[in-house]
Amino acid sequence: MAASYSDEGVRYEEEFITSSRGLKLFTCRWLPEKKEAKALIFLCHGYGMECSISMRDSGTRLAKAGYEVHGIDYEGHGKSSGLQGYVPSIELVVNDCCDHFTSVSERKENKKKERYLLGESMGGAVVLLLHRKKAAGYWNGAVLVAPMCKINDEMKPHPVVISILKRLDSIIPTWRLVPAKDIIDRAFKLPQKRQEVRDNEYCYKGKPRLKTTLELFATSLDIEKNLHQVYRLINLIN
Repeated sequence: MAASYSDEGVRYEEEFITSSRGLKLFTCRWLPEKKEAKALIFLCHGYGMECSISMRDSGTRLAKAGYEVHGIDYEGHGKSSGLQGYVPSIELVVNDCCDHFTSVSERKENKKKERYLLGESMGGAVVLLLHRKKAAGYWNGAVLVAPMCKINDEMKPHPVVISILKRLDSIIPTWRLVPAKDIIDRAFKLPQKRQEVRDNEYCYKGKPRLKTTLELFATSLDIEKNLHQVYRLINLIN
């Protein structure tokens, strides 16, 4: 265990694990002290973000409410290995999350506990893909916070631009070529939260990398095309 501490009835622990691909991935969890957790909640952070700091408030509050909360930093994010801000494959991200969350769920002490997913922005897309990946009913519910599931028509690049970017992707996938507005100002309303993200050395703040942009774009289109599965997820929860 890399680090742990207790504060106001919540125990926090963090650990590095090795993925099936041999990557060193950072994981963390918040647990209610001195009482059995009533359910498991798995966090999926947004693009450029991480779990231990940017989702600390959510993890702590949920643990105080009696839930056991687990998070993982994706490849290229936070404290996990990989080029910062680089997402070579959204499928691999989903697989890493699925492996870790399933491993936690299948522990003897957790097998009878309900399992919930919570995803923000890109993490919302990861949640939807996790739901698609596992057998129906494996997850007991999900919370989607501004999920990345549809691109505004005005923001969609021209097909010619996409074609050019795809050709460049085979040559310079990690280059930071894609212009983007300050995502922090758009994503966070509270000034103190914006500053917290800017001060967080583990949050990626550079221009989006070419391959990352194409992966997120393709994922958004895929989810948009299959939005009926989102409605199915809502029905399962209800």
